Amino acid sequence: MISFEIILTFFAAAILLALAPGPDNIFVLTQSTLRGRWAGVAVTMGLCTGLVFHSSAVALGVAAIFQTSVLAFSALKFAGAGYLIYLAWQAFRASAQKFSGGSMETMSFKKLYGRGIIMNITNPKVSIFFLAFLPQFVVPSAGSIPLQILMLGGIFIFATLIVFGSIAMVAGYLGERMNQSPGMQKILNRVAGTVFLGLALKLVTTRQ
Repeated sequence: MISFEIILTFFAAAILLALAPGPDNIFVLTQSTLRGRWAGVAVTMGLCTGLVFHSSAVALGVAAIFQTSVLAFSALKFAGAGYLIYLAWQAFRASAQKFSGGSMETMSFKKLYGRGIIMNITNPKVSIFFLAFLPQFVVPSAGSIPLQILMLGGIFIFATLIVFGSIAMVAGYLGERMNQSPGMQKILNRVAGTVFLGLALKLVTTRQ
């Protein structure tokens, strides 16, 4: 088994990485601000489910395909960018009433959860990051390497839940205050749409 010292070091690194600005925590921030704290929690759960996919891909060696195949990498990133553009279009055309924050009446937990999953698994850079990051903490003499990878992936997911869940709570609280004004709702919708377009552009321009 992996030593406690390695687990503690890995957990600290995972917390810092989750805090670093990136597409996933920005996504949680925008959704929480627009739709309320529990919407952010639903998205966070979806994103973490996506991390289960990436952890499993690394353990099985599938992530190496995205690192070596230009076609697979490009197909996945363009699918992700297309989804983000769709979300941007929804945000820009939404009315203040339709996008009122503070409750999840306008979108179910299941739909928000699914949105988090799609957002995460359509980013091939996550699999490649896991492929480069997780093995650094693997100890060959400590037992099954795939099992260690899955264990490290679980620790990373736990760290992500803590950080992203906190972001959802804080952003949701602030969003509920701001969404009381229809004018502010419209501004938040436009900001969210712009953020989604920016994330789509960043994803399209990423390279292996």
